[in-house]
Amino acid sequence: MEKSALTSSEIGSLWAEYINGTATNIINKYMFSIIEDKAIKELFNIAIKTFGQQKNEIGNFFVKEGFPVPIGFNETDLYLGKQKLFSDAFCLNYLHIMTIHGTLGHNTALCISVRKDLRTFYDSCSTAGNKMYHKTIELLLEKGLFQRDPLYYSYEHPTFISSKDFSDGFLGKGRMLAATEIVSLSLNLKKSIMAKTLSIAFSQVAESKEVRKFLTESEKTADGQIKALAKILQADNLPVPKSLETEVTTSTDSPFSDKLMLFHMGFLFQAAQNYHGAGLASAMRTDLVATYEKTILQNLLVTKNWFDLMVKNKWLEQPPLAPNRNEIAKKN
Repeated sequence: MEKSALTSSEIGSLWAEYINGTATNIINKYMFSIIEDKAIKELFNIAIKTFGQQKNEIGNFFVKEGFPVPIGFNETDLYLGKQKLFSDAFCLNYLHIMTIHGTLGHNTALCISVRKDLRTFYDSCSTAGNKMYHKTIELLLEKGLFQRDPLYYSYEHPTFISSKDFSDGFLGKGRMLAATEIVSLSLNLKKSIMAKTLSIAFSQVAESKEVRKFLTESEKTADGQIKALAKILQADNLPVPKSLETEVTTSTDSPFSDKLMLFHMGFLFQAAQNYHGAGLASAMRTDLVATYEKTILQNLLVTKNWFDLMVKNKWLEQPPLAPNRNEIAKKN
């Protein structure tokens, strides 16, 4: 039976997978080159080989459908042999967080895929992502680097909400954080800590003054969001994930192109919107709702500035567009 053409959603998911994947892969290759710990280095080796296979499969999908293979990022964006910018511990944390992003992306792409060969491809991507997630968790635990979420003490019987004050988080009479709220709160904090740390590292080595300024402002935005979320945890006497700034060296020798660093920060702030949105949807306390709403608006401003700077430098690759019927009609 003849295969049906890929839908616009399927093409769009493949395009995003290729662009985001090639960007992360370049950073993984650099980290692989500087990591000294053998166990961490091996995980990066697996990640690089896995994406290499996925990249080829995505390229084949585009070729068979008659679409050009995206440019994405390649070795021209990587400057090997530069001074070490990150510690081994940070590299492992980075791989863990990016694996979470990748797994979510694969599962989302699977949910909008109809054609069997594409579903099979995303199944394999999800399987590989799940395996890497387990590996990064195990290694972080083994090395004492994994930061567990706050622990709650068990209680005997289920209870029901009995007061409207359950949603009050401003006037001091509201209840303690619910376990369902900690899910997004903790994950958003860890991701913001990662974004802040990368902003600091990239701003040290960026060549362009405009890019450096954007990265510095991104660091301030992420720092403000970390403080806002941490304040909510601390008010309930709950632990806050530790920062990672000290895992960045003082190197000013850039291992990446400005294009790659700027794109990657934009991706992180865009991807964060999914997690902030999930946090907002699960929040049942007014202070949490207000914090997430403010964070989402801040991220929109960051991504707007990012978009303008990427376009100005002609660094933003255009995804496949719907046909312009009016322009086609004019040619007839």
